[in-house]
Order: sequence, then structure tokens, then C-alpha cells
Amino acid sequence: MQPTLDPATLKNLIFDLGDVIIPIDLTAPIRNFAMLANMPEDDVRDLWQQHDFLNHYETGLIDDDAFRNHVRQLISQYSDAPKGWADEVIDTAWNTVLLDLPVERIERIKQLRTRYRLFLLSNTSPIHIRQVNQVLTGMGQPALEELFETVFYSYDLRMAKPSPGIYQHVLTQAGIRAEETAFFDDNALNIRAAAELGIQAVQVQPPLTMLDYVKDLS
Repeated sequence: MQPTLDPATLKNLIFDLGDVIIPIDLTAPIRNFAMLANMPEDDVRDLWQQHDFLNHYETGLIDDDAFRNHVRQLISQYSDAPKGWADEVIDTAWNTVLLDLPVERIERIKQLRTRYRLFLLSNTSPIHIRQVNQVLTGMGQPALEELFETVFYSYDLRMAKPSPGIYQHVLTQAGIRAEETAFFDDNALNIRAAAELGIQAVQVQPPLTMLDYVKDLS
């Protein structure tokens, strides 16, 4: 059951990025790497699951170059496709997870920041953040770091949702109280972990979007 948000008690809003602000397709990178490697999608998906370097990348344990090299080495072991993909080829395939960004969501965030302190908390990678910011600025919109008071990225913090520590870090770093804070995320585990700390955690679930969940906030 979703909590009922009371604007009178709220001072702070924390947003997830993927499937809250920007729609994503988690299967798209697998499809694209499979096409590039001339391999079945299921085989690429199995390799990704067996070699869990993505978690290392999103928690800052490896950098962009190490991530790209992991992709090259992994595919080269199991594919007869041309080796040595350029950085741009890997980045482009990796960024296909990001779908079109609805400008109305950005405009709503800009409205909300006149009334609330706004923060971003995302399990993500530097390649994705650079791409989102490129899309935003190409639309004439502020970059994420300008749109929010503070952005919290898993790769910077070296921890990820749903670890309780990441939520506590945000509360402490921002100097905000859990009970005065709403958190919007699409993942049920992330929502549960935030709620256990007293945050008003709201799961964004299709067919509803972020806009539906914040429509009653002035």
C-alpha cells in the first residue's frame, strides 16, 4: 500500500532516475551487444549474469575504461565477431537502456524545486549520467547537477540501493529528516529499505508515471 503524501509535512523530495524521471529499457543493451557480437541474446544475458562486473561499475569499484575492457574481453572469449570495439561503440550500446526523456517531467521538477528541497539518488554509471546530461542540455534544460540541490550517484558513494547505508548517507549529507522526506523509486526493494528508515517511500508503477504521484504537491 502506497503512503499518502501530506504536502504540509513534506520539505524534501528524493527522486530515482531510471523509470522515474527517464524511461528505461533494461533489455536494450543486451540486444545491442548481442547484435554487435553476432551472438544469441540469451547467451549474452547469461554472460552478463555470470560475470557481475556491472555491479562493480555502478558502485565505483571499476572506472569507465575498466568497464569497457571487461566488455571487450568477455565478448572476445565467446564470439568470432571483430574485436577491439571502440569506446564509442560500447558507450552507444550501453546507453540504449535510456529511452526518450519526457520534457514535462523536467518542467514539473523545476516547479517543485520552488517549494521543496530536491535530491537525486540513483544506482547508475558515469556513461549513463553523461548521456542523460547531454540529452538535457540538448533540450535546453539544466543538467542533473543543476536541476537538483544535490545528486547522489552509486558510483560516487561506492554503495547502492537498497543498502540502508546509502539512504542514511543522503539524509545525513543533506541534513534532512526522514519523516519530512518523500522518496520516489520504481523498485520495490529500494522502496522498502527507504521506508524502514522512516522515509515516505513511494513506488512509481506503470501505467502511472512520476507526474501522477506528485500531482497533488504544490
